[in-house]
Amino acid sequence: MARGVLLDLSGVLYDGDTVLPGAIAAVQRLRAARLPVRFLTNTTRQSKRQIVAHLQRLGFDCAADEVFTPVAAARAWLKANSHQPHLLIHPALEEDFADCRMDGPVAVVLGDAAERLSYEGLNAAFRALMAGSPLLALARNRFFRDRDGELSLDAGPFVEALEHASGIKAKLFGKPSADFFLAAAASMGLDPADLAMIGDDAESDTAGALAAGIGTAILVRSGKYRDGDEQRFQPAPSAVVDDITAACDLILAAQRD
Repeated sequence: MARGVLLDLSGVLYDGDTVLPGAIAAVQRLRAARLPVRFLTNTTRQSKRQIVAHLQRLGFDCAADEVFTPVAAARAWLKANSHQPHLLIHPALEEDFADCRMDGPVAVVLGDAAERLSYEGLNAAFRALMAGSPLLALARNRFFRDRDGELSLDAGPFVEALEHASGIKAKLFGKPSADFFLAAAASMGLDPADLAMIGDDAESDTAGALAAGIGTAILVRSGKYRDGDEQRFQPAPSAVVDDITAACDLILAAQRD
């Protein structure tokens, strides 16, 4: 029985500016059942402030401290290790790094930079890596469902390109990093085994959660889900359902048993 719930955002709760059917009611049902909720996203085209505002604008009840993004963990690493960031990120994300130190050794920080991602930018990051800088990956998802409904390249292919060229393994700060899931669990004061994760990405959301020790991981057939995803990655999801409503039905039914 789950005592808390982790929710992916895009593809589970909304698609761009459109709330997916039943999503707001599903979150309300979880809260009514006194289940703490955390919102986990690998999105790196928006700052945390923008993500929280977007959720609230769409009608979701959420607070800033309930939203987990990879940026906070990367910022903490930079501070703890006295590094300044060499940023290869989307312009909207720059505000989250605005107060980072601008002296000391350099660490390359890579996210989904969208149109800013150029050969020149990648090559500058490569040269920094070859000079000894570590590589901090905010996410390594392969692709995501874009606002036009089609799939688009995410940060993962470019993380792997820099890893391949430099021979340096990236430090990962978003899903499926175990530390990312465990930080969300710690914020609720719960054991990871007592949590359920709901996501549309069989690799980063469900397999990542289970590998991190999350007790239950439910894959929804919405968002970026493709037929057969549940068979492509291990550990396999605990359950595969149509949408967030069905996932909440499973979690709440287990509470009643």
